[in-house]
Amino acid sequence: MNIKAFKMDGLGNDFVIIDQRINTFDLSKDQIIKICDRNFIGCDQLILIKKNTEFDASLEFYNSDGGSSGACGNGTRCVADLLSKENNKKEITVWTSSGILKSNILEKNIVETEINKPKTSWEEIPLKKNVNTKNLEIKISDKNENIHVGGTAINVGNPHVIFFVENIDDYDLKKIGPNIENHELFPEKCNVTLAKVINKNLIKVRVWERGAGLTKACGTAACATVVAGNIKKLVQQNTDIEFELGKLSIFIDDKNIIHMKGPVSDIKNIEINL
Repeated sequence: MNIKAFKMDGLGNDFVIIDQRINTFDLSKDQIIKICDRNFIGCDQLILIKKNTEFDASLEFYNSDGGSSGACGNGTRCVADLLSKENNKKEITVWTSSGILKSNILEKNIVETEINKPKTSWEEIPLKKNVNTKNLEIKISDKNENIHVGGTAINVGNPHVIFFVENIDDYDLKKIGPNIENHELFPEKCNVTLAKVINKNLIKVRVWERGAGLTKACGTAACATVVAGNIKKLVQQNTDIEFELGKLSIFIDDKNIIHMKGPVSDIKNIEINL
């Protein structure tokens, strides 16, 4: 099977995008895993664009382990840019299983997306039991075996846990990430973020994504981190999140709706032979 597709990224968080609005076909879990394999095509997530009569499109997200994901902030921004260039529109609205997401093309390769309101109750995240979501009291150890206790749980389309630490590079996220992702407290698993507050408007992070592993950036993790930082009164409502390759600007408005702004790459046409 020969498939025409697109490759895009947001700050290195990369995606293979397949447009199925005209030709719809099924992909098996093994085929999704193969597409995401960096020895084949390679990406953090696979995105399928589906036809929608009410909105510009419907989006389906799949992690590199073949499992589905409810939301992907950077992926949504990339698709919004793609559809904008196709339709010559500055505003793009898409359906996802986590809600309706609206995006605005602010300038060339700069896209802002509304990520809706965060969910902070234990049932909505979801957690296995009723605990303090502001401090899960989960223990993680740095490379010198110093123990940090904490973890703030947020859902912004998918579940996240954020640990605010003194130095994110002191921790082996390759080891910590899968342990927390599969922690018994999270029945749907979770994304894991290590966060260092630089000042009231800047947080530096590293992210382990559920079903994808270490990624260079993650839009929903950026949103969840700013929400958690506001809950803990560590940062302001308008805060930048710094990743390895750049920053995303996050703003929480007076209605508690999250806005995420940042760069997207140019669009690359690719062919997939399965």
